[in-house]
Amino acid sequence: MTATNHTADAAWLDAVRWDDKGLVPVIAQEQGTGDVLMFAWMNREALAATAARGQAVYYSRSRGKLWHKGEESGHFQQVHEIRLDCDNDVVLLTITQHGHAPSIACHTGRHSCFFQKLEHGQWQTVEPVLKDPGSIYG
Repeated sequence: MTATNHTADAAWLDAVRWDDKGLVPVIAQEQGTGDVLMFAWMNREALAATAARGQAVYYSRSRGKLWHKGEESGHFQQVHEIRLDCDNDVVLLTITQHGHAPSIACHTGRHSCFFQKLEHGQWQTVEPVLKDPGSIYG
């Protein structure tokens, strides 16, 4: 993915159906494995920055600002493709998770944020912590 082919004409951003807060949901899927690593939000600026950088930039609703994935943890997401669903209201990023081994996308120190599985009417943790979050975030 090259930055110039996505940012030369920002009209592509107008095709996105932003919600009433100016946000769109985003799914990050790992290239190669197809694992869904995380869900987040983007505003127009975050999506434009993602396309320009070739790395995922999200919008943090809790902090009210842009969040370059990996800026604190060192676990960056290289973006290979940006796709828009049929209703133009969900973005799919195909990414490679980079950073210190092992590959961690979740702030809990796991590979994926989707580490809980419904089994027999209860949520069960089915993926291990790969690295202590305290050692990632200080």
